[in-house]
Amino acid sequence: MTPLLRLFRKPWIWSWLAAFIVWFLTIMVTLGASTLGLSQAALTFAAFSVIVGIGQMFVITLGPGNIDLSVPATMTLAGTVALKLMNVENGMILPGLLVAIVIGLVVGLGNYALIKALRIPPIIATLSMSFIVQSAAIWTNRGLRIKPPSMLAEFTTSHTLGVPNVAIVALLISLLAWFLLEKTIYGRWISAIGQSMPAARMAGIPVDGTRFVTYLFCAVLASVAGYLLACFSGGAALNMGSEYLLMSIAVVVIGGTAVAGGDSNVPGIWGASLFMFLVVSMLNTYGLGAGIRLIMTGLIIISVIMLAGGRRAGMR
Repeated sequence: MTPLLRLFRKPWIWSWLAAFIVWFLTIMVTLGASTLGLSQAALTFAAFSVIVGIGQMFVITLGPGNIDLSVPATMTLAGTVALKLMNVENGMILPGLLVAIVIGLVVGLGNYALIKALRIPPIIATLSMSFIVQSAAIWTNRGLRIKPPSMLAEFTTSHTLGVPNVAIVALLISLLAWFLLEKTIYGRWISAIGQSMPAARMAGIPVDGTRFVTYLFCAVLASVAGYLLACFSGGAALNMGSEYLLMSIAVVVIGGTAVAGGDSNVPGIWGASLFMFLVVSMLNTYGLGAGIRLIMTGLIIISVIMLAGGRRAGMR
């Protein structure tokens, strides 16, 4: 098998190819005038999708039915509380981040407590938790829009060697995720659980503990994303995480992660996140509206799921 053929057998390559095609089409319309600006904007906004998408990917890898619908509310609450605590003071940046992480841990704990103690499906448990968390965010926010500390605002909106700082943060988180999945026993555990939970239990894998840690990890990443997004956008808004419910799932599916569980794909998250942003940019460049963007997103997700299902059926 040639190297090129092996490359095209990688599940993540298709999201990257799609992102490149859309990027190229957009650049062609602008005659190359916006190449650098579009590329930097794509990396910036894709970074937030990558962070929440990685957390969602870990959960989905656990197998059918595992999904975290509390991601948007967790982002909102973490961003709101962190900004109120920091109160525009540069010296409070680290405490603000720690509080955001603690919020993620609490939400993750609540999610798995509902799943395990009440024995209800994850989709229902996390949806219920999202209502609680969003209510807490509304109570905390009270219509205020507190600005982030100047150093943090500058960091999240600046670049290093032409690369957006938030994209560098997302890359570091991606490397950590890849290491956990590929080089640790924890990564092998979640893959085994996703392939067959009964078989994983029989093999002696700590299923409950592994699932618990995974839901914690997902919520913490959502909190970090909310913390960064609130600082990047100049303040926390009650709807700032709403678009990331669909986005966190879409980038996982389009990126090549198996929706049936047991197989994850970190590089694909990046390709899919870039693709999702570039599709919006392309439609805006061509003067098309948000409705068409949502329709295309839904059709893309359905198509990918059908193709993935067809490949699995053929393998049997």
